[in-house]
Amino acid sequence: MNNSLLTKKLPGLLILLVLCLALCACALGEDSTGSGDREVIRQVSLLQGLTFGDYNGSVTVGQLRAMGDIGIGTFDGLNGELIMLEGIVYRAAHDGSIQVVADEETVPFSNVTFFDADETLPLTGIDSVAALKSALDKKVSEMDDNRFYMVRIDGTFRTMSVRSELPQTKPYKPLAVVLETDQTFFDYENISGTVVGLFCPNYMNDLNAVGWHFHFISDDRMAGGHVLDLSADTLTAALDRTDSFSMILPDNEMFNSFDLTIDQSADIKKVETGED
Repeated sequence: MNNSLLTKKLPGLLILLVLCLALCACALGEDSTGSGDREVIRQVSLLQGLTFGDYNGSVTVGQLRAMGDIGIGTFDGLNGELIMLEGIVYRAAHDGSIQVVADEETVPFSNVTFFDADETLPLTGIDSVAALKSALDKKVSEMDDNRFYMVRIDGTFRTMSVRSELPQTKPYKPLAVVLETDQTFFDYENISGTVVGLFCPNYMNDLNAVGWHFHFISDDRMAGGHVLDLSADTLTAALDRTDSFSMILPDNEMFNSFDLTIDQSADIKKVETGED
């Protein structure tokens, strides 16, 4: 090719090269889940669907890890409590053990995001989970309580009370019924670890539990579960305020048959707190 012809073609080649680089950057920066946007709470299904008894996994753990690096949830068949921390997905099983979960396992319900701390909060003299919620609520009110928040709370807990559930088999029973007979409880003292929590604003009452939901995992990865109560002298909380919400609905016969207009507030309270 002579220099004259190359000169004529050069602008078009440069434009094509720029377009190719831009497309490659987009492909690397964001996959089909939209994981390039870190400021999104991504939810799998509705808590109300789980409460009715839809424990059918619809998203793989591998897909979940592409959507965030911190979060909470459960597994197919209600097989334990899910804690995601620093991109690793753990199961707090019914026997009290902690397992790293393979990417092939599936999840019926979860909330995850990419964690970027917007505020840190020292906590002292926390005598109960109610006191923890109160301290966090005060901070959230200062930051804007119409947003979503993921929190990680690190420290040594004087006491930690958690629960998990036995795996379920079909036909699935509603969650409140399962928890009457098939949950296990564990109490720990002077245990160091991390509480992962989600705050949902009041307008989410038909999609999730309003307020705070906490899961715990110990630093030695030997204990964890859904938090029922706790106490601590000194803790450090880091809060990630999140302005966007995205939900993935399952597509199965059980979920599609639910009447999700039914008020489940009493069952959700029982599921969250263990209280009637």
